Amino acid sequence: MSDPTHFLGRRAVLAGGAALSLPVGAAAQPAPQRGGTLVTIVQPEPANLGAYMSVAGNIPPITTQVYEGLLGYDWDLRPVPHLAKSWEVSADGLSVTFHLQDGVTFHNGAPFTSADVEYTFMQVLKKVHPRAPATFAQLVAVDTPDRLTAIFRLAHPAPYIMMALSAWDSPILCKSVFENTDPSANQSVNRPVGTGPFKFVNWERGQYVRLDRNPNYWQAGLPYLDRIVARFIPDASTRSAAIEAGEVQFAAYNAVNLADVERMRRNPMLETTTKGYELFAGLSELELNSRHPPFDKREVRQAIAYAIDRQFIVDNIQYGFGKPATGPICSSFAASGIYTADVRRFDVPDRIAIANRLLDEAGLPRKADGIRFSAKIEVNSFGQQWQRQAEYIKQALAVVGIDLSLRSEDTGAWLKRVYTDYDYDISEPFVSNASDPVIGVQRQYVTDQIRKGVVFVNNNFYSNKVVDDLFAAGAVELDPAKRAAIYQQIQKILVEDSPLIWLSEIQYVTVYHRKLHNAVTNPLGAYSAFDRAWIEH
Repeated sequence: MSDPTHFLGRRAVLAGGAALSLPVGAAAQPAPQRGGTLVTIVQPEPANLGAYMSVAGNIPPITTQVYEGLLGYDWDLRPVPHLAKSWEVSADGLSVTFHLQDGVTFHNGAPFTSADVEYTFMQVLKKVHPRAPATFAQLVAVDTPDRLTAIFRLAHPAPYIMMALSAWDSPILCKSVFENTDPSANQSVNRPVGTGPFKFVNWERGQYVRLDRNPNYWQAGLPYLDRIVARFIPDASTRSAAIEAGEVQFAAYNAVNLADVERMRRNPMLETTTKGYELFAGLSELELNSRHPPFDKREVRQAIAYAIDRQFIVDNIQYGFGKPATGPICSSFAASGIYTADVRRFDVPDRIAIANRLLDEAGLPRKADGIRFSAKIEVNSFGQQWQRQAEYIKQALAVVGIDLSLRSEDTGAWLKRVYTDYDYDISEPFVSNASDPVIGVQRQYVTDQIRKGVVFVNNNFYSNKVVDDLFAAGAVELDPAKRAAIYQQIQKILVEDSPLIWLSEIQYVTVYHRKLHNAVTNPLGAYSAFDRAWIEH
């Protein structure tokens, strides 16, 4: 993965819309046609559309059509202009001046200005967003000398923030919609108001969300589509049938059952791609509630890590779309030196014997029925893949005497149980490492990210001052070699402590119809707008 420190020092002088990411297969693209409805699958139905306070993976495929960010990213993982048409970074790295697009309006008619940028970052994102308090910890103020200039003031240089300014990470909100309200209770939680190419129309619960073309979109001539309909189809086989029948034209983030992908690759009407996930770095994990004994014991957590065959998961549940995980940071960071595989390895030949020994040492002998203790696993609600994984984990832990029962709930109930009520033993989320450990990793392990009611942060109550201090040092270290050494040390400590169990790095697949063009145009894929997508009539 490219070093984001390179990008912070870059002076952007491109006008808005001049730096466009080339779409997949762009070499021989015909002229776009206007009109039509794009039907996509979003799986499962989201609990809300509050992209500024939740990073659940089923929210941004909808909200990034409505909200926009200051920047976008090209296939080389470099920032390009969006709501900010250009920017400059001070020589000392302590300020970034963004020059904003003129003539942009929100869907309610309010003009977009620097006041909206200041309010979004300082009053909403830094307070309620799961990742932003870590990502923007060094952001101490946003100055607004005029309506089209926003100046980020930083306590220390923080080059990684330039990789967290898309609509996925940092959706720009309308100040007049949110001011003097509780963001979590604001009406825009389920009726988003943004500046994007599509406007929210309605949400038919259990069926779909409808978004219509924004006729006043600031990028002239865009979008091409008249409408986007995001459908919710709970059954995996029905989802596959819908796209094969042409009822649906686009399905990302493994919305199509991985068992069906090979068949769809042979379908002359369909295309598949693994592009559009380069900035996600997905990691499948098990969260362990250390407030629920015996998960407070490191030996027990390590034993669980030894008991699970990660290669089996990749081969039989992910159908080869992924690789075994070695720790909290994905191997996609290897090029920068941040990733290391030099940690305790759980994929050793005698792993079951080690797991049994650790459980004995933890004071958890087998009873007459062979069971050491019982626990529940909260099944990820995002589809069949996660149900099958939970079933495998139940079987794997039974081998070492742990009796696991499965509990399945809808997304809202699952997230509330795990991140608000803390009423769980084991949970199986997938998370994003994103483009930098500050953005996507540290939120799960530092003490100050134990934030009740905030999803995908530290809900296992892990607290280690050494780790806290190392993450803090890594966030401000500018020397690449020293920074890499810090994160390698973090990985070694975390894998030893095993507050979570890291299962696999996820490779997602997108399936779409050949008559759909320009659907995947940048490394954020379905987490970015279909502003240039079009359908052959």
